[in-house]
Amino acid sequence: MLGLSYTRLGVLMGAGAYTLWGLLPLYLRALAPLPPLSILAHRVLWSLLLLAVIALLFRRGAAAHDAIRRPRILLALLASTMLIGTNWLLYIYAVNSGHALQASLGYFINPLVNVLLGVIFLRERLGRPELVAIALAAAGVALLAIGQQALPVIPLALALSFGAYGLVRKMIGIGPVEGLLIETAILAPFALGWLALQGGPSAAPGAGPSLWLLMISGLVTTAPLLLFNGAAQRIRYSDLGLLQYIGPSIQLVIAVHIFGEPLLPIHILSFALIWTGLVIYAAATWHRGRVTPALPE
Repeated sequence: MLGLSYTRLGVLMGAGAYTLWGLLPLYLRALAPLPPLSILAHRVLWSLLLLAVIALLFRRGAAAHDAIRRPRILLALLASTMLIGTNWLLYIYAVNSGHALQASLGYFINPLVNVLLGVIFLRERLGRPELVAIALAAAGVALLAIGQQALPVIPLALALSFGAYGLVRKMIGIGPVEGLLIETAILAPFALGWLALQGGPSAAPGAGPSLWLLMISGLVTTAPLLLFNGAAQRIRYSDLGLLQYIGPSIQLVIAVHIFGEPLLPIHILSFALIWTGLVIYAAATWHRGRVTPALPE
């Protein structure tokens, strides 16, 4: 009974993490009076403050200090910082410029991008189901490109930057709290510099968001990460990986039914191909434990 409750708690924590990431566009839209770079700057600074407290409470400071003393790890973290910074900025821009639907598409594509990167860089082997899944996802992206007569830059950039970020973090094997602490610390001077150039922490054209709304950006970033890590300790990694589709599914609903973005026939066909690929991929990996859950947006 204790084991069953433990597992159920893990499922609830994983679902909670991906639900919070799915609801993130609503929070970002509330900050829309600020330009994307200012929103990113606040997210970095308030996250750094909260992560420093968490690292102190859970005694992760020594691990972070050890990581920055190792040149290979530090260089890898510099690369991951650039990738996650780019991903966060692009996601904020997409949501607040009327492209939340395309942002959700990027995170539907992301698991299959992870598989492809694993083949290229980690020499992982693909079975026939995985090849079919990737082919269907590629067909969906190609269909969208043909329909809008241009490459779907936002979905591809989000999927590739987040996939590459996950690959770097997987290869160096640093813990999520100390890793994100170092990454936000690297970004912090740039964030402070940008806000100073803008005339202060709350500077924005027109009426900007309140200070408390800006402050919770740290909680919005770290809370789902902590839930994710709690879930990862309690349930199978493959089960956790399948929960990750909650996030982009919620984002899709928000984009269409709350933000009023048009869901065109070309979108439906493209999503249908990608979802079919995801179903095939999920079915093939259910008993193998090979699904790689996405980490924070």
